[in-house]
Amino acid sequence: MKRRSLLLGAAGAAFLAACSDKSDAQSASGSLTLGFSAWPGWFPWQVAQEKGLFTKNNVAVELKYFDSYTDSLNALATGNLTCNSQTLNDTLSSVSGGSKQTIVLLNDNSTGNDQIIAAPGIEKVADLKGKKVAAEQGTVDHYLLLLALEKAGLTEKDVTFTPLLTDAAAAAFVAGQVDAVGVFAPFTTTALGRAGSKAVATSKDFPGAIPDTLSFQSQYVADHPDQVQAVVQTWFDTVAWIKANPAEAVSIMAKKGGVSDADYKTYDAGTTIFTKEQNLAAFESGTDATHLDFQAKKIAEFLVSTKLVETAPPLGGLFEPKFVKAVR
Repeated sequence: MKRRSLLLGAAGAAFLAACSDKSDAQSASGSLTLGFSAWPGWFPWQVAQEKGLFTKNNVAVELKYFDSYTDSLNALATGNLTCNSQTLNDTLSSVSGGSKQTIVLLNDNSTGNDQIIAAPGIEKVADLKGKKVAAEQGTVDHYLLLLALEKAGLTEKDVTFTPLLTDAAAAAFVAGQVDAVGVFAPFTTTALGRAGSKAVATSKDFPGAIPDTLSFQSQYVADHPDQVQAVVQTWFDTVAWIKANPAEAVSIMAKKGGVSDADYKTYDAGTTIFTKEQNLAAFESGTDATHLDFQAKKIAEFLVSTKLVETAPPLGGLFEPKFVKAVR
């Protein structure tokens, strides 16, 4: 499974014109396809489907699960999805490449479930100098690695970066083929299976750096606000259902994630699901990491400076809080 790629921009833009007819047809019909992939903050969509919460809110949703997160990004950018669960980072990358997207919901912040895990003898990020480090190139865990190196006074040139798919990177680390690895839950569980290994940096160290959101095709938001509202309402209904039925919810989400209920529970602290009040605060303009517009500017600067995108994405109209405001 892949999650959280930052490299979509140019590739996604190349397909936009070719797929515009499909996107227009989808908007005209009002049909709604929602994509998600492997991340604890997005598995609640599976609960929503299995417990009939979309139907309760009178919205017909085709839920599409992607083993490859990158494929879900491409699907939204090319008009093959109405909306997708993706990081703010990846939305910015897509928008930079020409995709027209609107963020209507903040699902969660990563608060520890993205990790840089190192072999025994490596006590801190600075100790990675000269070491072999694996991560999926362009993913948010690559981004986390760069942030951690920067904080330690290093750059990617100070390590031997080994680009591998996330599952392969975790396996290579366990096999002793690399000295450290950047991975996300549930692959953190795999990587920590190496005796004596530990996380030397996590997303908890960079508050607000990795927001996870629901991004719609902008035209669909303009044409079908009632359906968008119903999806956002369903999210908060689902969060309430999970709180009232924790054991059953964990079983549903763990099964979808391919892990045990016990392992899934360990991810709880590392993914902070946002309440309506936290959403509203995040959508407000601000000057610190708790605000989406501040974080978007910071991420955009980082993406350009590291050449992960060629041009800074336009931020005007990217965030639309009216749907969260209208939640009952």
